[in-house]
Amino acid sequence: MKQWFYRLAMTGLASMMIASGTTLAQTKWDLPTGYPDSIFHTVNLKTFADEVRKATNGQLDITLHTNASLIKLPDITRAVQTGQVPIGEILLSTLGNEDPFLEADGIPFLAVGFDEAWRLYQVQKSFVDQRLEKRGLRVLYSIPWPGQNVFTRAPWKSLDDMKGMRFRSYNPATARLAELMGATPTTVQAAEIPQAFATGVVSAMITSGTTGVASKSWEFSKFYYRTNAFHPRNVVFVNERAFQRLPKDQQQAVLTAAAAAEKRGWTMARETDIEAEKTMAKAGMQILEVDPALSKALLKIGEQMQQEWVKRAGPDGERMIEQYRKSK
Repeated sequence: MKQWFYRLAMTGLASMMIASGTTLAQTKWDLPTGYPDSIFHTVNLKTFADEVRKATNGQLDITLHTNASLIKLPDITRAVQTGQVPIGEILLSTLGNEDPFLEADGIPFLAVGFDEAWRLYQVQKSFVDQRLEKRGLRVLYSIPWPGQNVFTRAPWKSLDDMKGMRFRSYNPATARLAELMGATPTTVQAAEIPQAFATGVVSAMITSGTTGVASKSWEFSKFYYRTNAFHPRNVVFVNERAFQRLPKDQQQAVLTAAAAAEKRGWTMARETDIEAEKTMAKAGMQILEVDPALSKALLKIGEQMQQEWVKRAGPDGERMIEQYRKSK
């Protein structure tokens, strides 16, 4: 009799907890990213986590760890693969040393502007998904940065102005770009940009206006040159085994929130690009176009880097480039 009353009481308690929105079992995921709270990627990530939490009635609770506070950006992929954390965000092209194909969106002047960046993404997507699946990772969504532009302390009129200059790089493609411009590539993560400039570790960089605002670039740089060289993309992925351990309804909640995050993120990228230039100009930075002669020299560098990339990426690289050109 006592056992019957106990089971009845527990059933009633469970019903009350469910009715009040309290869950009997909660899954908690830590989501590390290397970018600060103010970056639109991070704002979008927070909305994604909130939507998952709401859709699952709190049963799947994703905690965001920003600005490399939990895991450094270069280590996030490995951390998700090994299950140290179940989900994370990285800059896709940082994996270029491991697999050159994954840096396609970081090749200068291959896809200039958001429309071309979207077409490249549609062609590249299946290739990327397959590669990350082999690592035990499921891509949830991918969003571009605004066009990458050059920040300098002194006027930039020709490639000669870059000779010997310490140039911030954040992936293999930007390191190679620095070399071909005659500069010295120096790896600096986004969170370390202000300190790197302040201590003379670097004196120029190529990045988005969004990162320029987040790092308060006007405090260490005077000139911003529009090159829109490329639109590298961030990807948010989940450990496949962790994903499969979720109930089916929670899996669907994650996928639905991810689809919404991708659509929202591409719109945010366009909007933040415009706002970033306004903010930098208001802070005193000079927003400039690249001189025609310098632009021509940069395009030649881009062509060389595209050819080098196809050789490194192999048959898949050739197929992707062919598909991308046919999509135009």
